[in-house]
Amino acid sequence: MSSPIPSRSLAAVVLAAGQGKRMRSARPKVLHEVCGRPSLWYVVRAAVAARPSVLAVVVGHGRDQVVEAVRSWRLPLEPRFVDQGQPLGTAHAVQAAREAVGEAEEVLVLAGDDPLVTGDHVRALLRVHRRTGAAATVLTTELDDPRGFGRVVREGDELVGIVEEADASPEVLAIREVSTLVYAFRREDLFRALPRVRPNNRQREYYLPDVLRVLKAEGERVAAVPVDLGGALGLNSRGGLAAVARVMRERIIRRHLEAGVTFVDPATTYVDEGVRIGPDTVVLPMTLLEGTTRIGARCRVGPATRVVDSVVGDDCEVTFSVVRGSRLGRGATVGPFASLRPGTVLEEGAKAGTFVEIKASRVGRGSKVPHLSYIGDARIGRDTNIGAATVTVNYDGFEKHRTVIGDEVHIGSDTMLVAPVRVGRRAWTGAGSVITRDVPPGALALERSEQKVILGYDERKRAERAAGQGAPKGRRRRGGRGG
Repeated sequence: MSSPIPSRSLAAVVLAAGQGKRMRSARPKVLHEVCGRPSLWYVVRAAVAARPSVLAVVVGHGRDQVVEAVRSWRLPLEPRFVDQGQPLGTAHAVQAAREAVGEAEEVLVLAGDDPLVTGDHVRALLRVHRRTGAAATVLTTELDDPRGFGRVVREGDELVGIVEEADASPEVLAIREVSTLVYAFRREDLFRALPRVRPNNRQREYYLPDVLRVLKAEGERVAAVPVDLGGALGLNSRGGLAAVARVMRERIIRRHLEAGVTFVDPATTYVDEGVRIGPDTVVLPMTLLEGTTRIGARCRVGPATRVVDSVVGDDCEVTFSVVRGSRLGRGATVGPFASLRPGTVLEEGAKAGTFVEIKASRVGRGSKVPHLSYIGDARIGRDTNIGAATVTVNYDGFEKHRTVIGDEVHIGSDTMLVAPVRVGRRAWTGAGSVITRDVPPGALALERSEQKVILGYDERKRAERAAGQGAPKGRRRRGGRGG
């Protein structure tokens, strides 16, 4: 067990003002989603894990969107939003937050586009920072391909320097350790050094890593804490977003594996951060579990299945299907090739079978919609069977209407139920019927025209065709429908 962090007043500053030009997106970079959550959500959560007394969020590009998102997360402390104004770099952003930081003894700085940084990483950073008495401590990581990043040169915990790639020797270029934009500072040292940072770079911006050089030049101790971020770092581009999402998915799936969930092929399974899965559930390849989905115990989900913002009870099976905004009771089965749209409820043991679509409807306990049917805006009782190719005709061109089907009903194949309509308990409908009026309990509703049989039709039809083909050109009979 790690030792507790000594109690010191701490302010956390989250940098969320960047536009992210290389993302080529109208959306603020920090609001791009990683496994179902905005990047900034993960970073704020990591900051809150350090239990700061102040949480300052520096905003700029997309200010209103960022503020609205952060406020919607209902954080344990009220965030202070700081408008950076003209964006002049990361050091400039931290300087803008000076008043919001107040008199805290320490300042924790995190980048809103580094979602792989966790609360554990931040606590490790602070432990080293306090144990070594450093003026500044930076979180570092190793990348498989460190090109484009400044290399970290250090001796143990002590940081010797961060060398930009353009200035690095071959020996330094061989280093794979790079600095993140996660720092712990003594407040007085930070705000004493910030005014001495100069925009001596191609972008003419004030960079926060330059604060370390200033402090080193003053003889202050600067520490470095290496952590494993899975070989990815930040959302600087769409490629970076994909790399970060890959690492995040691996973390999420590893957590579920440790909790007793089986993934047949983790590499082809996509699980969002907010998803919960019960033990002994099996998730098959090419399955996506998204949003606030809850999967019960002993389920079998997939392959090629998407479940979004839905609740799936224990012992359910969902195969080759899409389930959105729905609720499945214990032992329900879905698919293959079914679509459950928002507002659908399958009660215990109910079934939505092959090529079935259900929308805003409740299917009662033990009832079955086995195949080739559309059920919309309906309520179906328990132990009812819906025959193949049944349609609830719920839309009149202006409004939706409801269909109510009772318990133990038998709906014949190819029945059209023209809503609003009610079918009583233990009623029956004949195959091929169009039901436009209520069906009383226990009754049979049958709507068909009388079948007419014309004997010898084929022989007569062929004879007529032969006679027509033998007539002189221009005198052939013209009849029948056009093709």
